[in-house]
Formats: sequence, structure tokens, C-alpha cells
Amino acid sequence: MKTLRQILESKSGVLATVSPDDAVFRALQVMAERNVGAVLVVEGERLLGIFSERDYARKMILFGKTSKDTRVRDIMSDKVLCVTPEQTVDECMAIMTEKHFRHLPVLDDQRNLVGIISIGDVVKEMISEQQFIIDQLGKYISGSAITEPILPD
Repeated sequence: MKTLRQILESKSGVLATVSPDDAVFRALQVMAERNVGAVLVVEGERLLGIFSERDYARKMILFGKTSKDTRVRDIMSDKVLCVTPEQTVDECMAIMTEKHFRHLPVLDDQRNLVGIISIGDVVKEMISEQQFIIDQLGKYISGSAITEPILPD
């Protein structure tokens, strides 16, 4: 099972981040430009929260707020569960399933932000692993995985 560090190494690009003082409209622009469902809210190097499509739908639209007049800090989720690069995809999936989260920030031992894992990243990796197992079983069943035994001298 891969670790989150291995998943992050295969992802490209800079993290999608916004400032807590940015207008929600700016956060939506970043999300659209980067084709992501959430942005990390940072101040300098420090993670303050996360702003997602869910936050927008539940805390903006339902209350009649406007995205140009509302600051990200006013509707972001500031109680953020984070994971570490050493955790596995299985552990991440368990957390996401139990907590109903779609995104998890990844922090290193010094609490530095190193990335973000989405439910899409996790599902993609799990499908890849299962396909590998299926392929290996197919080879075993067809006999192509059988090799000549190595006999001792």
C-alpha cells in the first residue's frame, strides 16, 4: 500500500491556496483555474483552514451572502483534520469515509504544509492497486507467472 508521500510525489503543480482575507470570489476563481474542489487557506506558511465547494454551498448560498463581499475567513472550515506523509492510502480512505471529508491537508513532522489529498487521489490509487492484483491473478491463473523451480546445489 502506497503512502501519501508517494501519492504527493506523483502530483504536479503548486498547491491551490488563498489568504483568509481574500474574497470568496477569489477562492472560487482559484478553484476554477486549478480545477479543484477545495483550496487551502494559509497565512504565510501556516495552514489556517480549508475552503471547499461544500463550504460555499452551505455557508454562502443558503444564507444569501455574496462571494465578492464575503471574506474566506468568514466561511472557511477552520477545524481541519490533517494527515502525515507516512500514512497509507488505506488510512486516508478510512478517515475520509468516517468523517465524510473529500480533502485532507498533509503536514510533515514540523507541521509544515506539504500537500493535499483528495478523495479522487485515494480512489484512483485504490483502483490502480486492485487492477494490479487482478492482472497478477490473471497471469497466475493462465500459467504465465509460473517459473522453473530453483533447485539447491
